[in-house]
Amino acid sequence: MIACLRPLSAFCLAGLLAACASSPSSTLGELPRTPQASIEQLLQQAAASPAEEAASLRLSAADLAYQQQDLGRATRILEDVPLEGLKPAQQVFASTLSAELAMARNKPKSALSALQHPSLERLGELPVEQQARTQLVRARALEADGQTLAAARERVYIAPLLSGNAASANHEAIWALVASLPQSQLQSSGDSDLDGWLSLALATKSAGTPDQQLAAIDAWKVQHPQHPAAEQLPQQLSKLKELAGQPLQKIALLLPEQGQLAAVARALRDGFMAAHYQAQQAGQNPPQVQFYDSSRLSSLDDFYRQAQADGVQLVIGPLEKPLVKQLSERPQLPLTTLALNYSDAGRESPAQLFQFGLAAEDEAREVARRAWADGMRRAVALVPRGEWGDRVLAAFQQSWQNAGGSLIAAEHVDQPVELAQQIADLFQLRESESRAKRLQSTLGTAVAGQPARRQDIDFIFLAATPQQAQQIKPTLAFQYAGDVPVYATSHLYTGGTNPAQYMDLEGIRFCETPWLLDANDPLRQQVDSQWPQAAGSLGRLYAMGVDAYRLAPRLSQLKALPDSRVEGLSGNLSLNPAQRIERQLPWAEFRNGQVQRLPDSSNQ
Repeated sequence: MIACLRPLSAFCLAGLLAACASSPSSTLGELPRTPQASIEQLLQQAAASPAEEAASLRLSAADLAYQQQDLGRATRILEDVPLEGLKPAQQVFASTLSAELAMARNKPKSALSALQHPSLERLGELPVEQQARTQLVRARALEADGQTLAAARERVYIAPLLSGNAASANHEAIWALVASLPQSQLQSSGDSDLDGWLSLALATKSAGTPDQQLAAIDAWKVQHPQHPAAEQLPQQLSKLKELAGQPLQKIALLLPEQGQLAAVARALRDGFMAAHYQAQQAGQNPPQVQFYDSSRLSSLDDFYRQAQADGVQLVIGPLEKPLVKQLSERPQLPLTTLALNYSDAGRESPAQLFQFGLAAEDEAREVARRAWADGMRRAVALVPRGEWGDRVLAAFQQSWQNAGGSLIAAEHVDQPVELAQQIADLFQLRESESRAKRLQSTLGTAVAGQPARRQDIDFIFLAATPQQAQQIKPTLAFQYAGDVPVYATSHLYTGGTNPAQYMDLEGIRFCETPWLLDANDPLRQQVDSQWPQAAGSLGRLYAMGVDAYRLAPRLSQLKALPDSRVEGLSGNLSLNPAQRIERQLPWAEFRNGQVQRLPDSSNQ
């Protein structure tokens, strides 16, 4: 194929090079452009051209290959261009293209590294198109690397350079970024445009219902009339108008007052009502709450008929898994319902059914997310024997492998007497001992040394009770694996403040509800004073009750705006396509018998 190509005439080559260049500068150099020529023609001419022209042609060829999504060829061509021999404009172009290729392979850190080349200091001297291209790939890389606020700042800076569809897409991307930030990061940055976006996000997060959010947005627009978001509201916020004007006036709380789940139900109800009274004290007009006893239900049909007759618009509950399963099997429900448990996974539920609970699977997925963000790639797992452990392990494995991680091995722990052997098996310590014995037999003399664990494990995923965890960490140290990081679910934490009970958990990182990690939250302090048990592990149920109240008026909003979240006390809450509430949790670490909250992984 290449042999059939004829060399371009000098006239064509002159035109080609003219098309490849922008305004030349003696020190800045010429910026390559993609001309009307094939990759093969560009490379053929590069082979017959002086060094500077050849570099420009090869950069054009690499760019053309990238535009055609031939990433391998683009990379090979770019590798043939010596970066340090180029002028600054070409260096910027090459660095930008290198970053774009890295992002195409989902390697944001490599992309950011490429964009640290000294030539980028002269980016502002180049044409607007190149500035926008470079900064857009930097923004994408920062976002993919978890640097959300920095990505938003970059996009705000780019905005004046863009027009048309690119400007609209960037506008929506800025909002998606700032809306995903926790409230703690929505602080003044010193940049007026970015601060406007941050204050808009804070206004919408601080307000509860769609009506309250619309009022907050209107107040924000009065304060920021010239801001780009005031001139063109992000699409997500525009959709809020469709959800407003339908105030929630009456809620049914359907919980068991008798039976095995009565104590759980009491904690949920008390948390729910604490949030209700807090709304009253804040001058809001909360909906009326009517109580129904699910342990006395004759049938779900009778309940819904009674609730409709009572003027109920939304049902919170039931808690009992068999009742949730029954609801999930119906084609539709008479009233929108937020169940406080989950039906079997994989079943398509009616459109009116939402499901919310303290699912251990959420925490397993959270471990996978955090460990990956922390740079871990190879895991082993320790989970309890039984159906619960199987579910947690399956959720972790799916999420971890979807991210690209490797699960090397897993053990199901049960009896303490087996623990040492199981951990030894996990780290292949016995193989190390066997090798030493074989060597000793061959040499006929004693071999000094100790068992060596396998070295290809980055961390341990641990789901365990407090008692199991207090045995596991010392056993890891005894089995020469005490230096391996451990990432755990919340189940090892009792919520107590006695340092002695946590000394054997030193260094373990675990995810936990904001309720148990923030003793200064005003609502938690109020609840703790009335129900001291809310400061311990039961606090998770009080937090879930509070969040059920906060979710009630926002279910339609979460459904209509898939990227929106509710910052709750049981986690950062979002709605998945199956209409199940998923929780993203903060992190803490045991240090010297104390629980130390960790910064979010995107801030580290």
